[in-house]
Amino acid sequence: MNYPITPAIRVLRERKVDFDPFLYEYVENGGTKHSADSLGVDEHSVIKTLVFETAEKKPLIVLQHGDLQVSTKELARFLKTKSVTPATPERANKLTGYLVGGTSPFGLRTKIHIYAESTIFDLDRIWINGGKRGFLVAIDPAVLKPFLSAEPVTVASQHRER
Repeated sequence: MNYPITPAIRVLRERKVDFDPFLYEYVENGGTKHSADSLGVDEHSVIKTLVFETAEKKPLIVLQHGDLQVSTKELARFLKTKSVTPATPERANKLTGYLVGGTSPFGLRTKIHIYAESTIFDLDRIWINGGKRGFLVAIDPAVLKPFLSAEPVTVASQHRER
């Protein structure tokens, strides 16, 4: 299969991480529901890469299940900061080097601390962005800790993003 060679794919190859590439037709605002349906996988196993900023404008990334959202209150409490807000698409693009909707936690332009919802590590396999809209890679979630220094957190909210 021909698939894009993004900074994320270069990093995964360099570090000899096993992954399976999956392309699907990207739909603006389709989100993880669309990608999960397109690939025939459980949306809970499709992981979003979300860029946030603290009140002090410090960027961070949260990896979250596709069917859940991040409680910014819980995240702020965990980080011991006054507030956490989603980064603007322009700021997220600049920090990561990826377009929103195609953000991968691998091969980031800027070194950003990464947090991952703790239950992600309970899954056998996850589908996470490969660095381009309409492109996911399936990997073992265990690689998130050693390769991204992803710190487990419990900040999920059951409310669906719409």
